[in-house]
Amino acid sequence: MAILINSELGEISVDNNVVASIAGAVATSCYGVVGMASKSKKDGVIKLLKRENMSRGIKVDVEGSGIVIDLHIIVEYGVNINAICDSIVHNVRYKLEHNTGLKVTKVNVLVESVRVKE
Repeated sequence: MAILINSELGEISVDNNVVASIAGAVATSCYGVVGMASKSKKDGVIKLLKRENMSRGIKVDVEGSGIVIDLHIIVEYGVNINAICDSIVHNVRYKLEHNTGLKVTKVNVLVESVRVKE
C-alpha cells in the first residue's frame, strides 16, 4: 500500500517500503542498536535482519493524516534502553518528516532482544 500526497502540481505516491527503509536506516544508525528484528511466526524465534531485509522488521500504517511506525529492534547489552528508544523516536520522526514531507504521528519502538557479546 502506498501513501498518497496531493499537491497543486499533482499526486505523489510513496510506497510503505520506502518509508520503512528510511526508518530502518535511521534507527540502526543510533547508538546501541544492533539491528532490526523479525519474529518467526512458525516458531516464535527472533532473528537479526540483514541490511537488505531491514524493512521486514518495520510496520508502517496510515492513520488519518499521518503515519504510525512500529520498529522491532535488537539492542546491545549494557546500554540505557530508554535513552536509545527516545533517540530513535526523535531521529526517525525528524528524518522522515524532513525527507518525505509526511506527518509522523507516532513511532513505536519494540525491543525484541538484547545482544550479549561473548
